[in-house]
Amino acid sequence: MFKCFYNKFAAWYLVVVLLLCLFTVNGYTQQPEANYDETRIPAYTLPDPLVLQSGKLVTGEPQWWKERRPEILSLFEMEMYGRAPSTATYLGFSVATQDTNALNGKAIRKEITVHFTKDKQGASMSVLLYLPKLNTPVPVFLGLNFRGNHTIIDDPGISVSAHWKAAEHRRGEDSLSWPVERIIENGYGLATVYYGDIDPDFDDGFLNGIHPLFFREGQTKPDPDEWGSIGAWAWGLSRALDYLVTDGAVDARRVVVIGHSRLGKAALWAGAQDQRFAVVISNNSGCGGAALSKRAFGETVGSINTAFPHWFCMNFRKFNNNEAALPMDQHMLIALIAPRPVYVASAEEDRWADPKGEFLSLLYASPVYSLLGKHGLSVKEMPALNEKVMGTVGYHIRPGRHAITLFDWERYIEFADLHLH
Repeated sequence: MFKCFYNKFAAWYLVVVLLLCLFTVNGYTQQPEANYDETRIPAYTLPDPLVLQSGKLVTGEPQWWKERRPEILSLFEMEMYGRAPSTATYLGFSVATQDTNALNGKAIRKEITVHFTKDKQGASMSVLLYLPKLNTPVPVFLGLNFRGNHTIIDDPGISVSAHWKAAEHRRGEDSLSWPVERIIENGYGLATVYYGDIDPDFDDGFLNGIHPLFFREGQTKPDPDEWGSIGAWAWGLSRALDYLVTDGAVDARRVVVIGHSRLGKAALWAGAQDQRFAVVISNNSGCGGAALSKRAFGETVGSINTAFPHWFCMNFRKFNNNEAALPMDQHMLIALIAPRPVYVASAEEDRWADPKGEFLSLLYASPVYSLLGKHGLSVKEMPALNEKVMGTVGYHIRPGRHAITLFDWERYIEFADLHLH
């Protein structure tokens, strides 16, 4: 009798466990199926970037800089990306390698180690820098890469990072995403950093990246309003810019920060915080990047926090399946970049990133550009495929999938030419 009862109990227990597994993933509630139907987008109201939290309308440029911009920046810090330290406790630069005849004599290649501690064996990141051979300082595109500096071009002189997973990838593996020679031929330098040098892209409890450098005594993880991985990657972009400012061959007043996908999110956040970046470019950055969260189209706040719990601060989880409660949205992130030029690009097949939501962010940020004496987005409706919108605010959507392509880069170079040459 006892055996029969035990078997029944075990069977019911197994059923309960299986049901719980169906509804939870890694401790988070499983998310509903993604919505790709415009008619099913929930009704939403976007906060006005030109209305103070007190309810008063911003009446002029001084009030934007003194009151409203700090309010918006604080919202993103406290509720989404998390607060980051402004600098490292120590920051040092050393040129690890240099080749004055790279790319068959077309360029100079440098590798610069950025040290985050006085211990030269401690935390650091490597900046790979290609510069055209010109007699004047040049503008530079700066972006993070996914698999290691050695993967952006098949150049045996590039060192392989010892950090997270870089050694698993072959030289030149990502060369289609980084048209190095085309960039050099157009008079630009290119600087890139492997994002794994800054923080590995998995939920490791923030133990293997730069976060522990800034923990208080006894602290073991970031506070609910402190930076996640995207905040760390954005911080790393600013530290790379700290080096570029010191390099006489670089015109540090003309640095373009650029990123694709999750690194596009980091580029936008870096550009929003660090006004030294002259131009900001986001490629297919989607939810948590350029796309409006309140549309809940494709990837949502709940699904991104479930799949990537390390990307944002813990406070952002309050808005899982609760986007309506967000006190800000991504058009306000774009507004933080104003009046500097910003370009956002989408891909037709990348519905997960919500191309329309990316376009709308630019549209609804445009009043801030107008307030600051610049023209916002010059169109009210999404352009046709491959049709570029160029102004202080730029946009295109191309055919194809989630990727950064030569077509995208050609638009970005043209946009940079418009504003920097």
